[in-house]
Amino acid sequence: MFIVKKVLGSMLMPLPLALIALAICLLYVSKTNKKSYAFAWFIALSTWFISTPYIADMIISPNEASLSTFNANKHDKVDKVVVLGCDVYANSRLNANAQLGGCALSRLTEGVRLAHYYKDAQLIVSGQTSANLMKLTAIELGINASRILTNPNAQDTKDEAKQLARYLVDREVALVTSASHMERAKDLFLAQGVEIIEAPTQFYTFASQPPHKQFIAQVTALQAVTAHVYELLGKTWIQIRRWVDPEAL
Repeated sequence: MFIVKKVLGSMLMPLPLALIALAICLLYVSKTNKKSYAFAWFIALSTWFISTPYIADMIISPNEASLSTFNANKHDKVDKVVVLGCDVYANSRLNANAQLGGCALSRLTEGVRLAHYYKDAQLIVSGQTSANLMKLTAIELGINASRILTNPNAQDTKDEAKQLARYLVDREVALVTSASHMERAKDLFLAQGVEIIEAPTQFYTFASQPPHKQFIAQVTALQAVTAHVYELLGKTWIQIRRWVDPEAL
């Protein structure tokens, strides 16, 4: 009974429910244009499948399996802990931490953890919309304001790498960002002469979900796939820019 309840509850979530409703509608749509009809089914079924934990894990695992969380036992010294910017939901009525999205909170939490471990390290928080909110949250979490440097002018990872390079070259730098973003971020920082120690966070792991959830569409699975596709497009764009102008990025 418990599994039945969980399956029905999962199926009634907005994403699977919308796809089921779309499939039902397609059953009653005119089949005059067979190509369009078949394509509509293809889109609906593809969206369902890439939103399932099973397929999402197949897409994500090859990239994330090569990463591991930061191990302080392997690094005696860190000079700079750099936390890259991410999503915020600005609302002046809320505390700073309540305005940070899940991605930003995940990154900042790891950055603050490392800053507490490496007492002499400077914490650098970046991102046009997130830097100041991250600083305020870090202070609330016990980091002295004098240890924090903000970089609020960066609009993307390329800007972050270029603007922060002067503080980071020839230093021991722990770079904190999402696991899906780490490869591209590392590439852009290396292009600026900055060697980093990977400190990935926000891993997406779906293999451990129970069997009755593996083939039900979930928003979290779709978000994970979207994040990895976004990074694939970002890396492709970098390659194109460098092909046109090797000095561009």
